Amino acid sequence: MRVSHDDLLRFTAEVFTAHGIPPHRSMAAATALCHGDITGTTSHGLINLTRIYLPLLASGRARADAEPRVLADRGATVLLDGQGALGLWLAGEAMDLATRRASEYGIGLVSVRGGTHFGCAGPHALRAVEHGMIGVVAANCGHQRIARPPGGRVPMLGTNPLSVAAPAGTNPPFLLDMSTTTVPTGKVRAAARAGTDIPAGWLANDAGEPVTDPSLFDTGDAHLTWLGGPDSGQYKGFGLGLMVEVLAALVPGAGLGPSQAALSVDRTPDDDIGYLVLAIAPAALRQPGTYQREAGALFGALLACPPVPGGEGVSYPGVPEARHAELARRDGVPLDDSLHAELVDLAERLGVALPEVC
Repeated sequence: MRVSHDDLLRFTAEVFTAHGIPPHRSMAAATALCHGDITGTTSHGLINLTRIYLPLLASGRARADAEPRVLADRGATVLLDGQGALGLWLAGEAMDLATRRASEYGIGLVSVRGGTHFGCAGPHALRAVEHGMIGVVAANCGHQRIARPPGGRVPMLGTNPLSVAAPAGTNPPFLLDMSTTTVPTGKVRAAARAGTDIPAGWLANDAGEPVTDPSLFDTGDAHLTWLGGPDSGQYKGFGLGLMVEVLAALVPGAGLGPSQAALSVDRTPDDDIGYLVLAIAPAALRQPGTYQREAGALFGALLACPPVPGGEGVSYPGVPEARHAELARRDGVPLDDSLHAELVDLAERLGVALPEVC
């Protein structure tokens, strides 16, 4: 079924407000969470409301009343302690701060520790595009360890996602949003819930052989592979994962995955997550409008590239998401029946009006 785009945001915000999040931050959290459903990345959307975010708040691992604290301010760079705030709004506020600094200095870097899970990285990076800037967002997974280094038997890192968003003239913004493992855990668990096999290459067993049963991930009988695997290409994904660990966690002093403790303890919680939040203002370096004109030409040329025979044409990261979002705003956001049933139960328990069905 499809539900009203605006009403879905209203419903989700009211759920967060009912759990103690201030209203203005509830709407920011709702917008970040629903980005997954609106753009078609459903593994990172509302399916995680009752599986990740409400349990985080109920357990106290995320604090509804958290107020981020500035630990160091050097003008263009800021070190922020998230104080366990819900990452869905914390990462966005960090980007807003980064864009304000970039408008003054040409670049703004906000390094965050004490964060929690922030969903898709893309919507936080896109906040820079609203100001004509390029946004970069990356996060480690705190102390969580679910991916093994090549040649290792013990998990040392998380999925360590990263995103880059950039204005593209009159074309849809460029939006790269990816994990550094072959897929994020959300896609594996979505397949497990659906009872469907996954492609060979997403997971591997202890012998390095492909695993296509997604349920074996949560039993510990399969582990995530690195982007570019399974042979020498895995070192590229692993290297990107380590890059994120350095930039997003080592710099601000957030929780690290690799440690001596990792040698004996497996799959610890993703507490004390670190973020890299960067805004770059091209207009600070060049004549106003120059970047937008050239970006429009660059991405327009890609879209105009002749397709291969029988092909659907050339795209780039951000275009499919933008088209999906346009349809969602016009025709409603698609939700499967099982997710809608979860929202019905949640609405009844909290006394919140369900989003209107289109």
